[in-house]
Amino acid sequence: MEFIEHLKQKAGLNKQRIVLPEGHEERTLKAADVILQEGFCDIILIGDADDIRQKASQFALTHLHKAQIVDPNTYEKIDAYADVMVEMRKSKGMTKDQALKLMRDPLYLSVMMIKCGDADGEVAGADNATGDVLRPAFQIVKTKPGISVVSGAFIMILKDEQFGQNGMMVFADCAVHPNPTAAELAEIAVASGQTARAIAGIEPRIAMLSFSTKGSAKHEMVDKVVEATRLAKEMAPDMQIDGELQADAAIIPAIGQKKAPGSSIAGFANVLVFPTLETGNISYKLVQRMAGAEAIGPVLQGMAAPINDLSRGCSVSDIVNLVAITANQAAFK
Repeated sequence: MEFIEHLKQKAGLNKQRIVLPEGHEERTLKAADVILQEGFCDIILIGDADDIRQKASQFALTHLHKAQIVDPNTYEKIDAYADVMVEMRKSKGMTKDQALKLMRDPLYLSVMMIKCGDADGEVAGADNATGDVLRPAFQIVKTKPGISVVSGAFIMILKDEQFGQNGMMVFADCAVHPNPTAAELAEIAVASGQTARAIAGIEPRIAMLSFSTKGSAKHEMVDKVVEATRLAKEMAPDMQIDGELQADAAIIPAIGQKKAPGSSIAGFANVLVFPTLETGNISYKLVQRMAGAEAIGPVLQGMAAPINDLSRGCSVSDIVNLVAITANQAAFK
């Protein structure tokens, strides 16, 4: 895929250290081998070194020797990491023994490596549930300053290049937050704009979607989008943001000009921010299946460091692609 190859090239110009905590898992090891062969980032594998080497031989993986292998049972920084964990969680009654136990959990260890500057990003989830991947991230890395909500964006690559930026668009939130408040929706909009810049490589034109365009309908759900638009503009005065807009007014120039005359976004949006998770999730899947679009993601937005979650049904190429995205997030955060 052209877009992913471009991301790999960008990542290779500013190599990041991406930690893969599921070092026991076959697809993860095969993906790591591909990444190390292509050389677009450095890889840290968490697991037993002998087990990883045995599997590298078993699966004929010839590049894993380039990876840094961190064994939670022998890693020299475990004690120092546990001290950091105790300090962070002392108000919750965290003890040193509890912290040491957590630091031997690869999912906690990988996030603490990022917190302490020993890694730049993480990709996990091939063998762990989303909640298990995100819990350590929320506790240790937390969200970006000024951001209280994590959301999930999809990079949509459409066959019809008249939409978005030559067929490229960002849809959010399609993965995480069921019913954001106006303030949270504003944060999602700004985070999506940052994703458009850092990952998609496009200057965002953000449409705040609703079933109303500029007051054509009255409802509390419309009011939420209007308020979110106002707040998002205050948060990111350097971004082009407009709303509330119906979907057709956001992406079809003739309709945008008719329904929202004078708007620089209407008809030309390349970032679509949905008012609820159900609308976002339904929409990206419809576009993916009915329009034959590529849906790349979800890319987690709002975390203070790039931590991304895989589907447990992911393929080797899915892992490679998400590592490329994560490396770009780390390089351009």
